Amino acid sequence: MAGHSKFKNIQHRKGAQDKKRAKIFTRLIKELAVAARGGTEPASNPRLRTALAGCRAANMPKDNIERVLKRAEGGEGEQYEEIRYEGYGAGGTAFIVEALTDNRNRTASEVRAAFSKFGGSLGETGSVSFMFDKVGQIIYPVEVTNADSMFEAALEARAQDVETDDDTHLVTTAPEDFNAAREKLEEIFGAPEEAQLTWVAQNTLDVNEDQARTLLKFIDTLEDNDDVQSLSFNFQISDEIFTKLDG
Repeated sequence: MAGHSKFKNIQHRKGAQDKKRAKIFTRLIKELAVAARGGTEPASNPRLRTALAGCRAANMPKDNIERVLKRAEGGEGEQYEEIRYEGYGAGGTAFIVEALTDNRNRTASEVRAAFSKFGGSLGETGSVSFMFDKVGQIIYPVEVTNADSMFEAALEARAQDVETDDDTHLVTTAPEDFNAAREKLEEIFGAPEEAQLTWVAQNTLDVNEDQARTLLKFIDTLEDNDDVQSLSFNFQISDEIFTKLDG
């Protein structure tokens, strides 16, 4: 996990800049709709429990949530398909893009166009995912507790790793332990700021200023796409370059 804290900060800070409420709700509602296909009773549906936790963390109104669940119970609503895209960005960086879409052709076309526009190329499934590990990530703001208490609680929850920086506690779990760990930590510290299964790069690449500028624009373009649920990548930007670009 060496160097991962800085890598995560890129994702986290970029995400924080784009906290547009409507966009977040759109993504959460899609995930809720897909999760509810496995049953609308949270006790027997771990994915639904995770989706509901995300909705709570974003302060989504209860009415919105109940509307999605009622439509799922009635077999109504959009039928979203889960798709994973893999490819390369500027400087040979690797990207995994996960989407939920009701129109596979539209989403594929838009994602491919974004890769091309910013000097990248879309590859086949499996072309970059071998460079990543699938893990659970649970993020809390650093204010909830000190590093030692978070480490002890995460250890008890069978987490694999905990990293604490100036802003966050980042708890990493094996995919199969993710739901149990999230629920255990939620009992102690309340709802996390973020909790998801994601891809973490086994090794990270350093990029120069020009590459960083292009890559951050590329990320913004993908995040602006309502079909894109999450992004994972294998580069890191030095604090010096990031401050310059973010200033």
